[in-house]
Order: sequence, then C-alpha cells, then structure tokens
Amino acid sequence: MDTLKEKFAAKAMPFAKEVKAFVKENGEKVISQVSVSALYSGMKGVTGLITETSKLDPNDGIRFRGYSIPELREKLPKAPNGTEPLPEGIFYLMLLGELPSVEDVHNVSNNWARRSNVPKHVFDTLDELPVSTHPMTMFSIGVMAMQTESLFASAYHKGISKKDYWDYVYEDSMNLIARLPRIAAYIYRKKYKNNVHIEPDPKLDWAANFAHMLGYEEFDVKRLMRLYMTIHVDHEGGNVSAHTTHLVGSALSDPYLAFSAGMNGLAGPLHGLANQEVIAWILELRRELGGGLPSKEEIAEYIKKTLEEGKVVPGYGHAVLRKTDPRFSAQQDFYQRYIKSSGKKDDICEIVQMVYEVAPPILESTGKIKNPWPNVDAHSGALLMHFGITEFDFYTVLFGVSRALGVLASLVWDRVLALPIERPGSTTIKLLMEKAKKIETKA
Repeated sequence: MDTLKEKFAAKAMPFAKEVKAFVKENGEKVISQVSVSALYSGMKGVTGLITETSKLDPNDGIRFRGYSIPELREKLPKAPNGTEPLPEGIFYLMLLGELPSVEDVHNVSNNWARRSNVPKHVFDTLDELPVSTHPMTMFSIGVMAMQTESLFASAYHKGISKKDYWDYVYEDSMNLIARLPRIAAYIYRKKYKNNVHIEPDPKLDWAANFAHMLGYEEFDVKRLMRLYMTIHVDHEGGNVSAHTTHLVGSALSDPYLAFSAGMNGLAGPLHGLANQEVIAWILELRRELGGGLPSKEEIAEYIKKTLEEGKVVPGYGHAVLRKTDPRFSAQQDFYQRYIKSSGKKDDICEIVQMVYEVAPPILESTGKIKNPWPNVDAHSGALLMHFGITEFDFYTVLFGVSRALGVLASLVWDRVLALPIERPGSTTIKLLMEKAKKIETKA
C-alpha cells in the first residue's frame, strides 16, 4: 500500500463510521425544502449531495477543505524555483483534508509517475479517429478505451466485499489521474502538431510534464500549467462534470466510465466549453472594432450590442457565485505579476481586463442578471493564447485533466462513505399543478 493510501485509510475508515452513526441519529431531520421555482431552475442551490472536497459559497467563493484559492497559492508546496502551487498538493488536500508537506507532494508526484504508462491500444484507438474529431470527443474516447485497465471492474466481477470498494476505486483513480496528461498531450500533438509526439519526462512534476508533452518548455508555461491545473480541480459537487461523475459512479460504474461521463458533461457550452467561447467572442470583438487594442468605450458599446442581439457575454455570470470568481482573480494576478510586469503586454489579456471593468455595470443595469461578475472562463483562454496555445478547441481538455483531481477524489470518498445509488424522485407538471392548488386552498 502506498503512503498516501495508508494515510487515507487511517483517516477515512474512522470517519466513515462516524458518518454512519450521524445518519442513524439524524436521518429524519430536514435540511432543505424544494420550491416549484427550484424545480424549474435546474435545482440550483438545492442541497442534495455530499461532497467532501470543496464548497462553493455565493459570497466567499470556492474553498477547498476550508482554504481559499489565495490561501492555497500561498500555503501549498511549490516546485523548485516555482511560485505557483503543485496540483499534487491540492489533490492531497482534497483527499485527506489536510495541507501536505513538500515530501508529501513529492510522494504523490512520484506515485503518479510510476502509474503513468498508457496501454498501446488507447493510442491505437485515438489514431483511428478522424483528425477533425473534437478534442473533447477524443478525450472521452481515450478514457473509455483505457477502461480495460479497471481494477475495480475486474475485482467486482470476481466478487469483493463492499468495504473494499474504495480500495479499487482509489487505485483506478490514481492510475487515471497519472495517465490523463499523456492521453491529452497525445490528442493535442495528433490534432495540431502533425502527429509528432513527445515522450514524457519522469523527472518533471505532473503539470510541468504535461506542458512538456504538449511541446511547451518555457518556464512560465509550466508555471501557468501548475496554476491552471490547481484552480480548475473542483467546484463542489453540483456542477455538471462533478455531479455526473458522482451519479454514474453511484451505480458502481468504475472510475473510467464515471469520469468519461463527467467529461461528456464538461464538453457542453454551458459548462467547460465556455472557455473557448470567451476567446471566440473576444477575437470577434477585436475584428469588428478594427483590430488592435480598442478603447473601453468601444468595448462597452460592443457589449450592449451583444445583449441587444439576444446573446450573452461569455465568461460572465455563475449559477452560484455572486462575486468575481476567485479563479478569475488568480489568473488576473498571474498576468499582472509574470507577464505585464515584465513588459510583455498582451492585447487579448488587456481586453479581458477592460471587459472586466466595463461589463459588470452594463450587465447589472439590465435587471435580469443576478451575477454580473466574471467566472473562471473569462480569463483562462487569454493566458493560454499569450503563450502560444492558440488552439482553443483544446482548452476544455485542459480543464478536464484538472477536474479529474477533484471528481475522482470525491469518487473515492463516495465509496468510503458507502453512498447509495443516486435516484431522486420526479413528478409531472399535472401533479405539480394539483399539489400547488391544494397548498393554495389550505392557505
């Protein structure tokens, strides 16, 4: 048993017993009630899931085991000469609920390096796909092709005790996380770099090795990849990719099946695909305004025009948050600290900043938007473009590699806590109307 797994078992097993006792004692207590409007708004804000890894507060933003993103950028271990946290550290935190030491993070990094060998048939499967296939489709298929390696599926077929489910889900999750950068980089090089591939460098950390396999050796790209992989890992359990992974996993589908399903959700334009829509919108804005760097006044008029056409300003608004997304702020700080301060002013990043200054009051003035502030997607593509990663169809794959850390850590906890198959009830419109009428009559 590896060191991380030993620590996890020592923490998780007693906690699982504590949770079981808690549910037995408090099972009939009502936590949330559902209104008709909640049913028709995607169940937004309705508490219905257990997610140990992170919690999103409308006003405070996302917290990972209680820590904010600014705190984690300060407290999590860094690579040598690095200034951004290693993603291995936030995975450790989400899994164990405690900040890792430098040694802990290096152990996780080495653990993933040992597990990172991708079976040849996965690459063969990807090679059979047309180059025109969307990168997210390729990514999901690559994960599915690797399902042949599932230790959980094999053990379940042979027959194992429920108390051991978590063990095999842990192993599958660690193997999957270790191999995802290799699969993603293979897709990138196949689709955009004439099918010329770069072998992994086992001396590099997980995120830096990913940048290396993509073909980007500049220190700042590796620094950005560490930040990107850290801030996109999780966003509590109700977002589509996390919820889908949890839902499919609740049927005891193995982590490969569950994660692939989550990635199909992430590929939607209302979820992870939004980051490429932001860049497309900015490029169109710049083209229509004559190229170069527009003024704030020109951007304001373009935003009003976008709204008048019945369109949205991509990258703005959030289902839960009611403030600027801390993940946006982290990327904004990255631009200011490592790019602009060194004299490498970037027009796309500058437009992102100007949109941030003028869009919120315009959006707020419509009276229809609850959150006029930017989310994570409003900035991430601009930073990638600056460093030459211009293939914005691929951006959601980067998001997916990062999101694996959160949803798979959660999946391990699902099995530790023996959470049952998810099966909410539903109703019909007719029955809902009848129930509403009865409530009105009683009142």
